[in-house]
Amino acid sequence: MLDVDQSSTLASEGERQAPSPERPPHTQGHDVVTTTQTTANAAHTAGDATLDRISWIKLSSVTLPLATPVSDAKVLTGRQKPMTEVAFLFVELATEAGHEGVGFSYSKRAGGPGQFAHAKELAPDLIGEDPSDIGRLWTKLCWAGASVGRSGLATQAIAAFDIALWDLKAKRAGLPLAKLLGAHRDSVRCYNTSGGFLHSPTEEVLENATASLASGIGGLKIKVGHPDGKQDLRRLTSVREHIGDDVPLMVDANQQWDRPTAQRMGRALEEFGLVWIEEPLDAYDAQGHAALAASLDTPVATGEMLASVAEHWELIRAGAADIIQPDAPRIGGITQFLKLAALADLHHLQLAPHYAMEIHLHLAAAYPSEPWVEHFDWLEPLFNERMHISDGRMHVPSRPGLGITLSEQARAWTRAECEVGKRA
Repeated sequence: MLDVDQSSTLASEGERQAPSPERPPHTQGHDVVTTTQTTANAAHTAGDATLDRISWIKLSSVTLPLATPVSDAKVLTGRQKPMTEVAFLFVELATEAGHEGVGFSYSKRAGGPGQFAHAKELAPDLIGEDPSDIGRLWTKLCWAGASVGRSGLATQAIAAFDIALWDLKAKRAGLPLAKLLGAHRDSVRCYNTSGGFLHSPTEEVLENATASLASGIGGLKIKVGHPDGKQDLRRLTSVREHIGDDVPLMVDANQQWDRPTAQRMGRALEEFGLVWIEEPLDAYDAQGHAALAASLDTPVATGEMLASVAEHWELIRAGAADIIQPDAPRIGGITQFLKLAALADLHHLQLAPHYAMEIHLHLAAAYPSEPWVEHFDWLEPLFNERMHISDGRMHVPSRPGLGITLSEQARAWTRAECEVGKRA
C-alpha cells in the first residue's frame, strides 16, 4: 500500500495510471472510466488523533429503470415528461485500516451524468484524509467546487461522499447510524407514496392502498393537482371511503397550484382530515406557503425540492411550513441534514424527510419529535437488504452503518465508473 508521500510522488495532478491487475475495471458493456489517481498531502496537518486515512474511492453512475412511467401534476400541466428512470451516484470508499463506507445521491430526469462528473473531479481531494473529519471534509469539497455554488448539483455530488463517510464512521463503531447519531426511537411511522401517482386510475390506487396497508405501512399519500380540481376531490373521496377515517392520509400537489387555487383547494380538502397538504405552491414561495399555512387547519408540508440548508432556512424563517421535508442527498448529505434538523427542532417543526428511506430512516429516528418516513419500493433492487415494516412503522435495522450493500443488479445497471487511489 502506498503511503501519502509516495502517492504524491507517483501521481501528480491530472495523471492517470492503469487499474491494478487484481481489480480489473467493471465493464458490463458500458463505457467505463477507471483511474488510479492520488493527490498531495492535504492542507490539514494530522496529529496524534489521526488514526486512519482514506486510501481508495470508487464512483459509480447507476441508472435505475422504472417499471412504469411515473406522472404527477407536473406532467399533467406540461412542465415535465413522465419519469422513466432515476440516476444514482454511488460512492464507495475504504481506508488504510480496512474500514469501508457507501453513500449515494440521485437525480430524476436530468443531472445524473453531471453529478458523476463533478464527483470525479472532487474524489482525489479525499485521498489521504482522515475519514473521521467529516465536517471539515464537507467544507473542503464545497470550496473545491466553489465556483459552481453551494447548492444544487454541486452539493448533491458532495452528498454521496458525505453519506459514505457517515456510513463508515457508524460501521467502525459497530452501530446503526441512528444509534451513532443518538436515536430517539427504534422505529418510525411510515407512509407509502408510490401507489398514488396520477398516472394510476382510481381503481388501481385503491388496490395499491389495500396492499400497502396489508404490508404493515401506516399511512398513504395520494397525488393531486389535476387541471380540474373536482377530479382530485372525487379521487380523494374514493380513497378515504375505501381506507376509512382512521388511516393517516396525505396529499401532494407537487407545486402545481397558484395561490388562489391552493387556498380554494386547501379549504375543500379540510373535510378529509389530512395529515398534511404537500407542496401546494412553488417550492420557493415562502410567503405564499406561510399565508396558506396560517389560514388552514390542515398542516402544510414542503421542502423536498430545496437544495441547501440556506434555502430551507428561508421557509423556516417565514413560517412557511408546519412540516419540513428535507432530502439529505439533495441538500448536501447527512452533515447538512443534521444542521437543518437542529433548526427545525428549535422552531418546533415536524419532520418528514423526502424519498431515500434507506438513509432517512436513521435520520428520522434521531429527530426529537415523532417524524414520518416515506416508503418507496423503487430503490429496493439496488440493495441486498430490505427495510422491516410492521404495525405502521419502519424499523431501524441492527446492521452497522446504513445497513445497506449494493446488489449485483445495481452493478449491472452501472453506466460509468471511476476509481481513485488504491484499496488496502
